[in-house]
Amino acid sequence: MRSCFMPLLCASSVLLLCSSLICVSWGLGLQDEITPKEVEFHSVDYKNVLHWKLLKPLQGRPVYFVQYKIYGQKKWANAVHCLGITEPHCDLSQETSDRRECYYARVQAALDDTLSPWVISPRFVPQWETSLSAPVIKLTARESAILVQFKAPRSPYRRRNGSWISMKRLHQLTYRLYVMKDNMIQAKHVLGRPVRKILIVNLKPKTTYCVQAEAKIQLHNRTSKRSKKACVITL
Repeated sequence: MRSCFMPLLCASSVLLLCSSLICVSWGLGLQDEITPKEVEFHSVDYKNVLHWKLLKPLQGRPVYFVQYKIYGQKKWANAVHCLGITEPHCDLSQETSDRRECYYARVQAALDDTLSPWVISPRFVPQWETSLSAPVIKLTARESAILVQFKAPRSPYRRRNGSWISMKRLHQLTYRLYVMKDNMIQAKHVLGRPVRKILIVNLKPKTTYCVQAEAKIQLHNRTSKRSKKACVITL
């Protein structure tokens, strides 16, 4: 895989109207104010969304234009669904769907016939920079036991039949379980291989237990936050 680097950003020049050594710099001020700041990708489960901010709130509402490219390409491509938008973000999941590629995106703002320079994001490689959301767990009470079933997060990609592709299809996911009673952790279970369910045994009957789970991408040693607490009373 070719290496990535951050290309140099050249801002377009701004014309100042000067008379008797007094420059009318209002246009430059507006351009600075509408120029996007902190242009960067935020990625969870390969939902790759470009975000940016403004220097400060404005009376008018700028519109934004977003382009992207793969490292090594000379031409920028328009993100057609993010041309002339007013929100400071753009979902580029489909445009950045090759998880191993190096991508860049850039944003330009416009307000009152004033254009900002293009502002380029840092290099973005989805497989190294996406984070993993917490799994969903389902508990079923058993006699002195709990059956825990896992549902992995889904990616923004679909199969040809339209169904969503789960993150477990893209990566080998393992889980860590926390079993709690009276808000105290009673046991931890580290599952070293991918599973869909696990039976936790040797619990007290007719007792309320709560469970939380974390998912982990083994290849990148990346762990999700804990899932929402789920509770059940054993039989």
